[in-house]
Amino acid sequence: MSGPSGGIGGRRGRGNRRAPMAEINVTPLVDVMLVLLIIFMITAPLLASAVPIDLPESRAKPVETEEQEPVQLSVGADDAIYIGEEVVPEAELPARLDAIARENEGEDRPRQIMLRADKGLDYGRVMRIMGELNRAGLTRIALVTTGANEAPANEATVTDGSETGQ
Repeated sequence: MSGPSGGIGGRRGRGNRRAPMAEINVTPLVDVMLVLLIIFMITAPLLASAVPIDLPESRAKPVETEEQEPVQLSVGADDAIYIGEEVVPEAELPARLDAIARENEGEDRPRQIMLRADKGLDYGRVMRIMGELNRAGLTRIALVTTGANEAPANEATVTDGSETGQ
């Protein structure tokens, strides 16, 4: 006795073959995309400072920042003043600093200011800006520098003005 396909005890021929799988497994694709997303989320804050400033060097220890985001105030080699990445004309600087101070009136301590100034700038220029910050009540000023011969140019060390007797 033979079965319907001509063989003894089993089926042979086309009935045993499976059709090729037409579905695409997206799980590995999702895994790769999540890894890329995490990498971009980690590296994006490192690229936040888009204003090119040639910072001076310092051997001071980095200052720990707090929960509240500090204000980035930069002075470029071309004497342009930036709050964040926005250029601020010097005539508007006092009003802008007063507005920043008013935002923080109910807090215990004034808002942290990260002052980044090009190392080729005149010392008096930086001191005038620090005077405007002080006049507005923003007394927590940190000078941003690069580490002396130990940090690459893209890493920055923050020195708190209170450590230098200011």
